[in-house]
Amino acid sequence: MAKEAGGEGAMSESVLRKVLVSYCYVAVWIFLSFTVIVYNKYILDPKMYNWPFPISLTMVHMAFCSSLAVALVRVFRVVDLPSSPAMTTQLYTSSVLPIGALYSLSLWFSNSAYIYLSVSFIQMLKALMPVAVYSIGVLFKKETFRSSAMLNMLSISFGVAIAAYGEARFDLRGVALQLAAVAFEATRLVLIQILLTSKGISLNPITSLYYVAPCCLGFLFLPWVFVELPRLRAVGMFEPDFFVFGTNSLCAFALNLAVFLLVGKTSALTMNVAGVVKDWLLIAFSWSVIRDTVTPINLFGYGIAFLGVGYYNHVKLQALKAKEAQKKVAQADEEAGSLLQERDSHGERKTETQS
Repeated sequence: MAKEAGGEGAMSESVLRKVLVSYCYVAVWIFLSFTVIVYNKYILDPKMYNWPFPISLTMVHMAFCSSLAVALVRVFRVVDLPSSPAMTTQLYTSSVLPIGALYSLSLWFSNSAYIYLSVSFIQMLKALMPVAVYSIGVLFKKETFRSSAMLNMLSISFGVAIAAYGEARFDLRGVALQLAAVAFEATRLVLIQILLTSKGISLNPITSLYYVAPCCLGFLFLPWVFVELPRLRAVGMFEPDFFVFGTNSLCAFALNLAVFLLVGKTSALTMNVAGVVKDWLLIAFSWSVIRDTVTPINLFGYGIAFLGVGYYNHVKLQALKAKEAQKKVAQADEEAGSLLQERDSHGERKTETQS
């Protein structure tokens, strides 16, 4: 009895430790994601640091992340590159380049939106991500069309529309940029499933940055030359603050590592749920510290969207549990089958020996 009680105590301690570690990963990810968003807003907003060059800021991030990723992979050998299948030139061109192009557009447009919109309203617009991912998934035949899912998507869209109606600082350019960023990011997520995951290629955030960040840098160079380089020359802003941009880039890189830890130690679904908590914290911060106007209509509309996103995550969780249950049943059947085969073969040997 004492041994059983001791075993149960050790088990409960182990479970408690795992839960606490998971919460730590969630807290670190929320903190870093929160920091990067607020920091980007601070740099780009004309009323704050006043450096309204989103392509340049994104290129600084990509250059920094590329350099660190190459150092971690090639010099320090922290992670190994995928070997089965190996990343060939053809695979890189057909799979990584399209994902890199979409990622560069997503980052460019989402950073540009901070110039025109408040942090709180941007988070409300980001609630449309499940709608975009599901719609594009259906378009590419990665998701099955279901009327219940479509009703859920419509409820999220309806909530965001109400939030937009109540926005005090509504700017059409900013909304168009953020919606485009959501569409590009959703397409990127679906293409990762089609072009990489379906081929058995698994990239963690370091190897993702190793392949994708230089590609993003290349894609952003052309619009930078035509859109921002002439403006930078005109205002003479070629000497950025190394402390501000260095710490900002370091936070962006640390966020990618936090994503790797969070998804690796928990799940992508946990990150989705944690993202909802982060959005509410950002809305509260935007209202209380940055002094952005958040209206009751904003909150009412986002509340509807929040319930829709919550239901979406719940459905995903149930599907994940059902999939895991099916795997366990299949595994149990295989084990039972192998045991029966062993018994049969053992029985045959016994019969042969007796005869």
